[in-house]
Amino acid sequence: MTSPSSPRLGIRANLPQFALLVLVNAFVGAMVGVERSVLPLSAEVEYGVEAHVALLSFVAAFGLSKATANYAAGRLGDRFGRRPVLVGGWLLALPVPPLLAWAPTWGWVGAANVLLGISQGLTWSTTVVMKIDLAGPRRRGLAMGINEFAGYLAVGLSALAAGYVAERYGLRPAPYLLAAAFAVAGVGLSAALVRETSGHVAVEHAQAPAVAERPSARRLFVHTAWSDPTLSSACQAGLVNNANDALAWGLFPVLFAAAGLSVGRIGVLAALYPVVWAAGQIPAGLLSDRIGRKPLIVWGMLIQAAAIALVAAGDTFFVYAVATVLLGLGTALVYPTLLAAVGDAASPTWRAEAVGIYRLFRDLGYVAGAVAAGVVADAAGVVAAVVALAAATALSGIAVAVRMPRSHRTRIAPARPD
Repeated sequence: MTSPSSPRLGIRANLPQFALLVLVNAFVGAMVGVERSVLPLSAEVEYGVEAHVALLSFVAAFGLSKATANYAAGRLGDRFGRRPVLVGGWLLALPVPPLLAWAPTWGWVGAANVLLGISQGLTWSTTVVMKIDLAGPRRRGLAMGINEFAGYLAVGLSALAAGYVAERYGLRPAPYLLAAAFAVAGVGLSAALVRETSGHVAVEHAQAPAVAERPSARRLFVHTAWSDPTLSSACQAGLVNNANDALAWGLFPVLFAAAGLSVGRIGVLAALYPVVWAAGQIPAGLLSDRIGRKPLIVWGMLIQAAAIALVAAGDTFFVYAVATVLLGLGTALVYPTLLAAVGDAASPTWRAEAVGIYRLFRDLGYVAGAVAAGVVADAAGVVAAVVALAAATALSGIAVAVRMPRSHRTRIAPARPD
């Protein structure tokens, strides 16, 4: 039972704050988008990096730091509140654009991406959790679809804008001035206008009195990563999904350039994938609220596998465009649905930490994808690396089909003290 003055759950009941968090997350995505069409091309042209493992090191640095920050964001958000974590994450983003714009060596680029990864983990994870807090259980899939739509639409549009700016004014420093503007806007909005959502968590917890008490950190980690079939299925699928994104980010531009595409056309392809990804996430999230999470996740992984295989087979702009559209579609089906599935299976009292654990595994996919693709590409060529990841993605979808329960109703494991 809640008092009349208690926070209300639901997107419509919290529309101003929900819309503000959507905008804030768009700026989070835009920070990364600037890199996607520019930085892989800078590696060889400006820094003389030729080995694929070395080229992908910036993706691995980003992924490892972001994965760790995702986990920290969940624990810190549960302990200190969501808003301080969001503001702190944005403050860490401020030095990144000047570091990338004037980095004297490739090592400086890696250091900047560590900082960017920490910032992204804290800010994106926190906006996810805050929207879950506001939306309540009935529209969780839709809330995640809107969140990821905003973030990845911004990734695509900023990648397109950065590609245009780079073609006209050079790879550095002009594109990173866009990123600097996004960082300033994100800090300002988060510090001045975003409100804490912990009160909404208390309301949801009060409406579910049968929820068990919070488990220990160790037990919660094991439960999320291994024991629970829904949560563990989400963790492995998220990891493979972001391994695909590492490939698209780090090696696709190299593959496209080898096929003779211009920087401008590479920028279009770098934008097309996240724009389609973004556009499909609202209907995907809404559909998952209606029919369940599992079918969308399975089909999304299989579509991604087919799209990556098509990239390996292609050698023209048209084929690459079709493949990137399919990759965006498959990712759109998976991305908000996995987050909603985690929100379903976690108790309100430890949901932020469960989301953080899931996002830890998901963004470790950047590291796994970058390292595996780099090693295979150096040993057997870029096409072989692409084919290997297509096979891994298909296997991931099959694993979800076998292990994840179909129901998307909240499932909460009992919490026995260690």
